[in-house]
Amino acid sequence: MSRVGKTPIKLTDGAAATISGNSITIKGPKGELSRTLPDGISVKEEDGSLIFTAATEGQRSRALHGLARALVAGMVEGVTKGFQKRLDVVGVSYGASVEGKRLKLNVGFSHPMYVDIPEGVHVNCPSATRVEITGCDKQAVGEFAAKARRTRPPEPYKGKGVRYVGEQIIQKAGKSFVGGGG
Repeated sequence: MSRVGKTPIKLTDGAAATISGNSITIKGPKGELSRTLPDGISVKEEDGSLIFTAATEGQRSRALHGLARALVAGMVEGVTKGFQKRLDVVGVSYGASVEGKRLKLNVGFSHPMYVDIPEGVHVNCPSATRVEITGCDKQAVGEFAAKARRTRPPEPYKGKGVRYVGEQIIQKAGKSFVGGGG
């Protein structure tokens, strides 16, 4: 049995689970998420906790047991607390803004770059160089943040580009004229 998989998940802060067959739906104050569990993995609710069991003890079954439990734990955290990613847009005249259902990034190209905002993801730009991405689905929030970063990843010489808040960019020295010679 998987060590991760056999740890029960507490349903707290108004989260409620609905189990039907091998699919599970979690409802909470921030939204509702549902997922189909892999074959051979079952879940039951006891005393406000979700308990996962695997049908067999094979290596694949153990891996799926831990995976299913981790995914559902992320769902519970998402519908109760939510997830957030923050991006910094670094560079002279670089900026970001939200226009309708798209994120507009001015990142040094001759035209602005647009990234479509998916359903269930909320984007806020408190300043021209900061983007805050929130939502209850961890995968959707992370994927949107990666798409926005991919428009102009930070470059290693001046550090310009779109980066996660707190991300360390290792800067290279670059070329310089060392010694003359005539």
